[in-house]
Amino acid sequence: MTRRHFGALPDGREVEAVSLRAGGLGATVLTLGAIVQDLRLDGIAHSLVLGCPEPGDYLGAGRYLGAIVGRFANRIAGGRFAIDGQDYQCDLNFRGRHTLHGGTEGTDVQIWCIEALAADRVTLALSLPDGHMGFPGAMRITAGISLTADALRFDLSATATRPTPCSLAHHGYFDLDGLGDIRGHSLTIAAEHYLPVDDDLIPTGRITPVGGSRFDFRQPRVIGAEGHDHNFCLSCGPRALRPVARLCGQGGLAMTVATTAPGLQLYDGAHLCDVPGPEGRRHGPHAGLALETQAWPDAPNRSEFPNVILRPGASHCQTTIYRFET
Repeated sequence: MTRRHFGALPDGREVEAVSLRAGGLGATVLTLGAIVQDLRLDGIAHSLVLGCPEPGDYLGAGRYLGAIVGRFANRIAGGRFAIDGQDYQCDLNFRGRHTLHGGTEGTDVQIWCIEALAADRVTLALSLPDGHMGFPGAMRITAGISLTADALRFDLSATATRPTPCSLAHHGYFDLDGLGDIRGHSLTIAAEHYLPVDDDLIPTGRITPVGGSRFDFRQPRVIGAEGHDHNFCLSCGPRALRPVARLCGQGGLAMTVATTAPGLQLYDGAHLCDVPGPEGRRHGPHAGLALETQAWPDAPNRSEFPNVILRPGASHCQTTIYRFET
């Protein structure tokens, strides 16, 4: 375990990096956004995730790569919602019309504090003030990021001083082959339904069976070039930790995703563009696949979706494990 200076953001904020290891798995985690900047498995020549070499890269083309996104992951239509009869308007950072991943200054661009550090784990903490990005209530978030010999684990928790929407997600982009194109990977998702979206990627409100559609990943199938940025409905609320997806590269490396979350956002990285990578490489379209375990998008405006309102005295808790096998 090491702790070192990683660099500074354009506004002068310092970013630290911690190196974790357990058995044959090693990771670099940044205090910026609780970002997993690098993930290495012994015997594999490349990083299993996309990462950027400089802190400032994560404010531009590399936005959200490897970060914990929130306080509400994914989109809120119009950035508006009501709780207990009170209306709220949040930051409109997606196409100037909607709120994405907590707004312009979401958790991914905040500097988290290191609360605990060991050879194989780090606990990071972040406090957001009441009214931050238009959301009600002060919120305290902790992210426990740990390794075993074959797995990367996230234990996320949050509390709030007022009723507020809460959804946290690890926004890592995975590439099991190191080829810069994940469309040849095979994917399985244990979901019977998904959420169709409109042209702004906002759920229409329908909860649609996957059968007979390009969203049917109940049996392994190649990701291909059909285009995916959709939520898969794993359950109608938080559940016990269970496997929900499996990703297989063409070279024999596989990754199983287990989570307690009710939703899984599948994004094929189609809009990645000229993102700085390690050793002078650039990440382009489809360079990585995001499998974001989270609440359902726009849930604050959809009473038929699983509840996402975190109230004072309660805790939001979520565990997700990405396990690798060769």
